[in-house]
Amino acid sequence: MNSKKTFAQIATLWKNDKKMYVKRSTFSAYILLLENHLLPAFGEYVEEITETVVQEFVFQKLNQGLSQKSIKDVLIVMRMVLKFGAKHKLLTYTPFDIQYPTVRESQSIEVLSKTNQKKIMNYVQEHFTFRNLGVYICLSSGIRIGEICALAWEDIDTDNGVIHVRKTIQRIYMIEDGIRKTELLLDTPKTKNSIREIPMSRDLLRMLKPFKKIVNPTFFVLTNDAKPTEPRTYRAYYKNLMAALEIPELKFHGLRHSFATRCIESNCDYKTVSVLLGHSNISTTLNLYVHPNMEQKKKAIEQMFKALK
Repeated sequence: MNSKKTFAQIATLWKNDKKMYVKRSTFSAYILLLENHLLPAFGEYVEEITETVVQEFVFQKLNQGLSQKSIKDVLIVMRMVLKFGAKHKLLTYTPFDIQYPTVRESQSIEVLSKTNQKKIMNYVQEHFTFRNLGVYICLSSGIRIGEICALAWEDIDTDNGVIHVRKTIQRIYMIEDGIRKTELLLDTPKTKNSIREIPMSRDLLRMLKPFKKIVNPTFFVLTNDAKPTEPRTYRAYYKNLMAALEIPELKFHGLRHSFATRCIESNCDYKTVSVLLGHSNISTTLNLYVHPNMEQKKKAIEQMFKALK
């Protein structure tokens, strides 16, 4: 074995290797997890990081309020660094199997009531601005905040009534030459499923057609300018809009949840909803949005006994 290196030193070597193979935004996410969680806890380790130590780390993070999903993301990065170190004979790595407490309460998603959704859509039609239009598009298509910020007029095909989702904008965190900085990144979405085509409703198509004839196709929809707005700025605008309309506080992502919920309520088939949302698999859609209500449960029981007779 080579001379022993600390976990932090191995992580530096791993970063230099990894950044050649992954998207810049993915690499940024890895760096954040390393800096915020792994290096403070394990940076000076030169001995093998045992399962017991990692399990203790997990319980500590849970007590600090970190979700199981976030902790699992941290451990994915940790395993990559450890496997890299073991491959280059810089450390000993024994795979670990971590236990998590049973989650007893399923988190409910935030969704607009039908009344409030209509209120927003009517308001946008009566008080048109490009930024208001973005909220209407999100409620009509379920696209994410990074996707609406990246949407250009050339992505809107009014001839065929389709929105092409091909890009996303996000502010990423980077460390280069020891300097910490953030930068706004316009890039393709992380997964191929997120690159998709979404048909427009008649109302949305009617609203957009006149603009398509006069706008610069390369301009961004939210600004109608060559310069985009970034997600945190648009999130703040949306929050103020909801307050002005006296609608209960709902995260921007709630617009996407509302679109999906309305689709499910309208008896759209689950696979189609999954494709419209750009989910990587249908199970994500089912787990998030398909929760039968009491009426549906009663109907299922009645149908079963009807079949028996």
